[in-house]
Amino acid sequence: MAAFLQWRKFVFFDKDTVKDPVDNGKNFVLPPGISTCDSGRGHIIWLMTRSLQLTSFQAYKLRVTHLYQLKQHSILVSVGQDEHGINPLVKVWNLDKRDSGNPLCTRIFPAIPGNKPTEVSCLSVHENLNFMAIGFTDGSVVLTKGDITRDRHSKTLTLHEGTSPVTGLAFRQMAKVTNLFVATLEKVHCYTLSIKEYPKVELDTHGCALRCSALADPSQDSQFIVAGDECVYLYQPDERGPCFAFDGHKLLAHWHRGYLFLLIRDTKSPNKTAFGSRESSPSDKQLLTIYDLDNKFIAYSASFDDVIDVVAEWGSFYILTRDGKVCVLQEKDTQTKLEMLFKKNLFVMAINLAKSQHLDSDGLSEIFRQYGDHLYLKGDHDGAIQQYIRTIGKLEPSYVIRKFLDAQRIHNLTAYLQALHRQSLANADHTTLLLNCYTKLKDSSKLEEFIKSSEGEVHFDVEIAIKVLRQAGYHSHAVFLAEKHMHHEWYLKIQLEDLKNYHEALRYIGRLPFEQAESNMKRYGKTLMHHVPEGTTLLLKGLCTNYQPSGDAANSEEFIPIFANNPRELKAFLEHMIEVDPRSPQGVYDTLLELRLQDWAHEQDVEKVLQMEAVSLLRSDNTVFDKALVLCQMHNFKEGVLYLYEKGKLYQQIMHYHMQNEEYGKVVDACKRYGDQEGCLWEQALGYFARKEEDCKAYISEVLQHIDQNNLMPPLLVVQTLAHNSTATLSVIKDYLINKLQRESQQIEDDDRKIRQYREETAHLRAEIQELKTSTEMFCHITLDLQPHISFHPLELPSVHFLCSHSFHQHCFESYAESEAECPTCTPENRKVMDMLRAQDQKRDLHDHFNRQLRSSNDGFSVVADYFSRGVFNKLTLVTDPPGNKNVGSLEVNLQRDLLIHTKRNC
Repeated sequence: MAAFLQWRKFVFFDKDTVKDPVDNGKNFVLPPGISTCDSGRGHIIWLMTRSLQLTSFQAYKLRVTHLYQLKQHSILVSVGQDEHGINPLVKVWNLDKRDSGNPLCTRIFPAIPGNKPTEVSCLSVHENLNFMAIGFTDGSVVLTKGDITRDRHSKTLTLHEGTSPVTGLAFRQMAKVTNLFVATLEKVHCYTLSIKEYPKVELDTHGCALRCSALADPSQDSQFIVAGDECVYLYQPDERGPCFAFDGHKLLAHWHRGYLFLLIRDTKSPNKTAFGSRESSPSDKQLLTIYDLDNKFIAYSASFDDVIDVVAEWGSFYILTRDGKVCVLQEKDTQTKLEMLFKKNLFVMAINLAKSQHLDSDGLSEIFRQYGDHLYLKGDHDGAIQQYIRTIGKLEPSYVIRKFLDAQRIHNLTAYLQALHRQSLANADHTTLLLNCYTKLKDSSKLEEFIKSSEGEVHFDVEIAIKVLRQAGYHSHAVFLAEKHMHHEWYLKIQLEDLKNYHEALRYIGRLPFEQAESNMKRYGKTLMHHVPEGTTLLLKGLCTNYQPSGDAANSEEFIPIFANNPRELKAFLEHMIEVDPRSPQGVYDTLLELRLQDWAHEQDVEKVLQMEAVSLLRSDNTVFDKALVLCQMHNFKEGVLYLYEKGKLYQQIMHYHMQNEEYGKVVDACKRYGDQEGCLWEQALGYFARKEEDCKAYISEVLQHIDQNNLMPPLLVVQTLAHNSTATLSVIKDYLINKLQRESQQIEDDDRKIRQYREETAHLRAEIQELKTSTEMFCHITLDLQPHISFHPLELPSVHFLCSHSFHQHCFESYAESEAECPTCTPENRKVMDMLRAQDQKRDLHDHFNRQLRSSNDGFSVVADYFSRGVFNKLTLVTDPPGNKNVGSLEVNLQRDLLIHTKRNC
């Protein structure tokens, strides 16, 4: 229960007397004899418009006792008397329709419960026009259900009966539930009209006087207000709610726009009048008080003389007095009211008022700021920071932060920054400042609470938080934050650089997605290899072969630099790679070869095994020749060098290698193995042994034997070559020279024999030619048939005869001969001879032309170079057609004639 004396009193309304718009300067005066009034739909009944124009019509012949103007319809319900006695009539008027200039009366029915003559005490109508309740002085309540504007669509029943007069009625509509509150002098009831049986609940055992009840608006949950002499009670449909200790004899209770209007008899006035009496003495003073129940203050209070009623219309409140005067109360605007509260430092009340007035967020924020400034100046920093927190989102945070940067106020600053982060309005600087506050306060619990919030509650820049925590030495907190929010680089950087927890960093990388694991191993691989070599090698093996669960594989060649100071792990890694993936990058094979060669050069105990490993790697198809050769030469790996020379067909390099190492027997063996592919090896071997001053007669003899057998060098060049060796005596080449001379002698004899043979054949040919020229030729009667198979048939005319003694049937010759001037049988042999003659003639002409050009040129070297470029001096010479100035036709004819003469005759 709120005591009346504890409520602050304000003047939030401006009082003024309504002036007559026709006669300026004079007060507006109501017509005399007003007994009741109401307002709504832009009128104050007695039908007064906003421009104070009065209209009237006669509703009853005697008097009007009750009026009810619906707010949402132009329907007016009245209760009055047309004749003397107790016979009240209810009339329903449609103000939008006219009947002979007056509003249309749509319905008239008597208001008597159960045919018992009794007076109407109160009236209420539901805004949906489906319910109307009439209260009587005998305690009865008559309910009209249905369309209240028509008789045929509604029915009337007695809802309530009692012994105490009904003093107040009010309909309450919440969702689909309709309730009717009934107040009497003794009790308060509530009926549920949306249920068929109309259940009743007795809410209280004391009631109120006439016109001392009202229905609040939804801001007060549409509660039923009952104003007693000691308290004001609020009721829900099923129970009594709060009450307020507003004592004094209540004459009137109204609820308008969130305010409770109470008209109270002044304490200095005479005793209260009886029920239903509205008469008062001329000196009767009444106190009108306007209460704000939400914010617990009095918005206005003033004394008036004999108030008839208080009505609300056109945004103002009008007080009608019995002397005909009309006073208007106009509410001050919200900003004016707030300024009045600010002057009295009533910020809490100002905040509540602003909320009830639905002030926007900017206006509320300004109130919170002023309230915070007020508390800050008073030294209430805790209270001030709570108000500043309520300005977040509207007030610039730096305005507050600057006030609390002092070390003694760090707790307040921390609270503000926390709120700023909770609303996701903090920037990087705010996060840094908050974390610094935590660290300076050494408040680990708050720090953990801040960083260990769930994923949906993160209101700060995680990366900034990690940096600040790391700088402040809270490494475990920074690591937790980095792991939780998947800042992998920060997690690894702190683990490796600050905590030196290499095993944990390695474990963490092994759980990352493939791309991130690959990039972090490239960044931190050397550090991990230095401290955790075995684990790092194992992880790299998996990363470069079949990284789970994605199954991707990194390029193993890119990780070789990580093993710079760990050759043993590098060798194991590379061997694993070529075993699992024979198609590994080239750098893997090259590096592994270098490692194996290094081991071979330093490990003498297992030299043979390491040598086989190196050679096996060289024999694979994945080794680059040039790189492998350089590595083998650098490590003086003889077997590898010789294998690569042989693989690359560098036979002369093999010879030179043995020569450099003075391995005489292997020099000869190399000539035997590769001499067929490259004949100059024997010449190089002879020159090599010739330059040796040692006794190499056996090797020289063996080399000379092969040179002699294959005729690789002229004898004179052999003698000149061996002349440089002082140990090589004549006995060394004696057998070579003897054999050479014998063969040359035999060649000379063979040449002489052929010369004699060619001369004899030439003389014989010349004799035959002479005979053909001087004697006749006889042809036999045998013909050669030019069919695919050769057969002889008797010669028949016509026939064709050649001097070579071949004869043919004319039809056979014409069908198969290629030329009329040539014998088909002798043509193939003749063509071979002609080709030989043409080639000889071509060579002779080319030689003569070369000699002439060489003799006439000033630069003989250029001529020789030109002929070399055209391949003239190649061992294989292409023979072309003879020059154009040569009479080829005549030469062929002469050769054919000589061949025909030389052909053996067949008779």
